[in-house]
Amino acid sequence: MRLATYNVAWFDHLFDDTGALREDEGWSGLQDVRRADQIAALGQVFAALDADAVMVIEAPDSNRRRDGARALETFAARFGLRARRALIGFLNDTQQEIALLYDPAAITPRHDPQGAPTGKKGARDAPRFDSVFRVDLDLDGRADLVNWSKPPLELACETAAGTRFRMIGVHAKSKAPHGARGAAEVTRVAIENRRKQLAQCIWLRARVAAHLDAGDPLIVLGDFNDGPGLDDYEKLFGRSGVEIVLGEDSGIPLFDPHAHRALTSRFAAPTTARFKLPPDGVYLSALLDYIMVSPDLRAHQPRWQIWHPFDTPACYHSPALREALLAASDHFPVTIDIAI
Repeated sequence: MRLATYNVAWFDHLFDDTGALREDEGWSGLQDVRRADQIAALGQVFAALDADAVMVIEAPDSNRRRDGARALETFAARFGLRARRALIGFLNDTQQEIALLYDPAAITPRHDPQGAPTGKKGARDAPRFDSVFRVDLDLDGRADLVNWSKPPLELACETAAGTRFRMIGVHAKSKAPHGARGAAEVTRVAIENRRKQLAQCIWLRARVAAHLDAGDPLIVLGDFNDGPGLDDYEKLFGRSGVEIVLGEDSGIPLFDPHAHRALTSRFAAPTTARFKLPPDGVYLSALLDYIMVSPDLRAHQPRWQIWHPFDTPACYHSPALREALLAASDHFPVTIDIAI
């Protein structure tokens, strides 16, 4: 079975309110990319992945007027994908849903959120992800109230072979100081955002630990907007959000080989995303997207791959796929092949 996580930048911009694809010459949300070109590139990438299930990060919006699942299924039908059914959990207000696009002949997923819902005062014991978490992040004796702008998608899954496991799709808080002006405000907002991102990861780790303690096979995948050694503010808090979720120093650990390499190797870490930085358009590469597995699933000897247009030989030596990956998103897919 092949599972994937893929952050598709500005996916929502490619559909109208009926869920139909906007295959025209209008600009997409990606710089210098037309909507028709991004759609064609995405079709080529998804077809090359040929995954049994893709956790789509920044999936099309769902609200009173738009149906993100219908939009994804329209996209899948347009390109004849095996992964042709879509499932979305808790909706959010950001126009960026978390959705699973899957092959119903290979896997049966069910939205199965854990934890109790809370009111505005929140709870300390890992409440439901659409609720409020109370945690004292700065050790001042007062609880900080934390929520998810994009609540994780919790799934109970069964494969065609009868294997049951759980998946949690994640899009953690961005740490970028968007909208900040001046050095002091940039620092303040960046630290504030990192604190919230860490709080979300503490909350997520509590849920992960509960599943691992119960013996549930578990896969946690998505965009964490974080990684070991990614920025200077990490030194203020001692570790990254990714390290918290992996839990290597707290109970049963999860494993992701790319995170492991970033934590232990003296050489450059793998990367899953590539962004242009103003004002000169120089590219920044970062490791943001992960597929973490529980020890019982790791025992199946899975194979991970980042579909990087330059660093992965199979992608680089296929010019059409290489160009499609660059036009499709500013993130690149990550896959895991596992016998379950």
